[in-house]
Amino acid sequence: MIFGMTPFTFFHVVLSLIGIAAGFVVLYGWFRSDRMSRWTAVFLLATLATVITGFLFPFTGFTPAIGVGIITTVTLVAAILALYRYHLDGRWRAIFVIFSVISLYLNVFVLVVQAFAKIPALNALAPTGSEPPFAAVQGLVLLAFLGAGYLALNRFHPTAA
Repeated sequence: MIFGMTPFTFFHVVLSLIGIAAGFVVLYGWFRSDRMSRWTAVFLLATLATVITGFLFPFTGFTPAIGVGIITTVTLVAAILALYRYHLDGRWRAIFVIFSVISLYLNVFVLVVQAFAKIPALNALAPTGSEPPFAAVQGLVLLAFLGAGYLALNRFHPTAA
């Protein structure tokens, strides 16, 4: 056990945190119209690996986590295609930014869910995840990502690689 987690869970969490950190780095770069190619690759790869490892946990039936994983997979595939297949040409730049930001948001959404579930002080505020403090934090996260996505979409106009 590592920090109370199995090695596999720990690996999944580390991948997720790498994806989130790299995602914030590239989001900042997009505000400056910087492609951030290596950081973007780390973000996309770590986030995709997070989703894949998430599907490897044992489950019975359809859960909200599986739904988020499916949506994240679709957004990542769109972002990867837009970047590596269509090279951000035309509308693919917007598709890339929008779906990358959605992928990052969903990863942070899950981080907030897990924080409220695992951190005792947060869990005391919202033990079921349906209380106002949890909704307020998730609402603020959503608003922040809507604003960041809008800025990134309007500012990210990279030159050809």
